[in-house]
Amino acid sequence: MSVYLIGDIQGCDGPLERLLQQVAFSPSRDQLYVLGDLVNRGPDSAGVLRRLMAMGSSVQCVLGNHDLHLLAVAAGASPYKRLDTLDNLLQAPDRSAMLDWLSHQRMAIYAHGILMVHAGVLPAWSVDQTLALAAEFEDVLRSPLLTEFLHQMYGNQPDAWRDDLQGIDRLRVIVNALTRLRFCTADGVMEFKAKEGANAAPAGFMPWFDVPGRQTAQVPIAFGHWSTLGWLGRMDVLALDTGCVWGGCLSALRWQASGAHELIQVNCPQAQQAA
Repeated sequence: MSVYLIGDIQGCDGPLERLLQQVAFSPSRDQLYVLGDLVNRGPDSAGVLRRLMAMGSSVQCVLGNHDLHLLAVAAGASPYKRLDTLDNLLQAPDRSAMLDWLSHQRMAIYAHGILMVHAGVLPAWSVDQTLALAAEFEDVLRSPLLTEFLHQMYGNQPDAWRDDLQGIDRLRVIVNALTRLRFCTADGVMEFKAKEGANAAPAGFMPWFDVPGRQTAQVPIAFGHWSTLGWLGRMDVLALDTGCVWGGCLSALRWQASGAHELIQVNCPQAQQAA
């Protein structure tokens, strides 16, 4: 059995098909983990979801900000944005099945010794706390409370975690950390405007994975979300958003317990122009 981690696909079904062919992925033998942003900005979000759904239990996904945005648009909780490319999914006859499948994916996964999220983990969160907080929102994802949350999901406040947070504020911090985080302070105050590489941190902020004393520092964390960061393969950090939708690559990491990991990439046609 081989274990693969794939970064942000963002509706680029053609590159996904080529990458799976290149690694000779077998649903009966191998395991695939997708690190969020399965949909949007690329040309065929419906094709991506149909392909992953057809692979059954061999695929597990965490959700990213674009996946939650899709659920919000479908629920009438967010307007369609200028760069959205979700029509072929939202107008599909199997729309309900795809949205239901998406809502049953995870917000964080711990498997094969790796913690997997879409964007980041706040420095004060342990692996166990991250999984517990992710599960809180996963319960909402599969409940009638989801539409209410989606109407209030967007916003940058509160910008830091407190254990006594409740209700929408609590859920928003969980979701923002797991799906939007790039930079934060040493105390875990999040910043959401800066989108450039790790060296472009605003004053007083740093990449979340470089915060001294981070509680998850001893556990490898795999994530996507940060295309301007690109591939980063440290002992503690595996960044796998390599800008497929922007004309970069779609990347898969073949994970091996021995540490002899292998990065496999396919080139992607540019589906979006940088702003």
